[in-house]
Amino acid sequence: MILVTGATGRVGYRLLEKLADAHADVTAMVRVEAKAGDLPGTARHVVATFDDPPSAGVLRDFDQVFLLSPAIEEQAELETVFIDALAAAGHRPHVVKVAADGFADPGCEVRFMVSHRQVAAHLNATGLPVTYLAPALYMEDLLAAAETIRREATISVPAGHGRAGFVAAGDVAAAAAAVLTSPGHEGATYTLTGPEALRFSDVADRFSAVFARKVDYTSQPPARAQEIMLATGVSPWQADGNLELFDWIRAGGADTVTTSVREVTGADPQPVQDWLDDARASFLDPVPGLPASFF
Repeated sequence: MILVTGATGRVGYRLLEKLADAHADVTAMVRVEAKAGDLPGTARHVVATFDDPPSAGVLRDFDQVFLLSPAIEEQAELETVFIDALAAAGHRPHVVKVAADGFADPGCEVRFMVSHRQVAAHLNATGLPVTYLAPALYMEDLLAAAETIRREATISVPAGHGRAGFVAAGDVAAAAAAVLTSPGHEGATYTLTGPEALRFSDVADRFSAVFARKVDYTSQPPARAQEIMLATGVSPWQADGNLELFDWIRAGGADTVTTSVREVTGADPQPVQDWLDDARASFLDPVPGLPASFF
């Protein structure tokens, strides 16, 4: 049986859909009972959190665990508590952990990647079988630029001329579903990207093509980006992390394209332009509930 954490998020929700299509035996972990009613398929659910995991008796029901938590300051601490509970249960499930592109590079000091690196070191030390999925920047992050694009026809971030191999959350979910339902992935690390590494100016061109409206890109000064993030409710920890991320992008750290999505799923990853076409309505109308962003 498969346990899916992060079940209501952009990857976890799509993963549940794909596992339902595969008729897999799945249980979703949710923080509150009310969240269970919105889950796709007919997945069972368990109410628990990373720092208050299911009991050992419940955890022993799962031979596969999908591990995904939000990129918050406490992420490493919370995932470590959960991993310790899995190890203490004594049944050695296969853990499929979602990290981020760059987490395995000791020279990458972006705090989000450092958190994943700390978790990976702890997870490896337990001896549990593990597979790491390391996605590039998500295409869905571009949704946070929707209001600025509608209002000013501009994408403004401190990315310089750096490139990123943007990947769709659906492709990450498809890779996770394949790893969870087929043998031979233990010990592997898959860096998941789209089919091309794009500058943000290239992304602006893709917007222009899809929406038949000229969209420009402005490389924003980091100090101005930080000012905007803090003013729009981004925490100081998150804002500093976003600036580290864009420093890494400007330095070429995110300029990665792999064939991992195709190798794992058998299908090509979605290009940005196709994803934009599918997401067109979300850019034309306000999207409720988006987090404060660096865009």
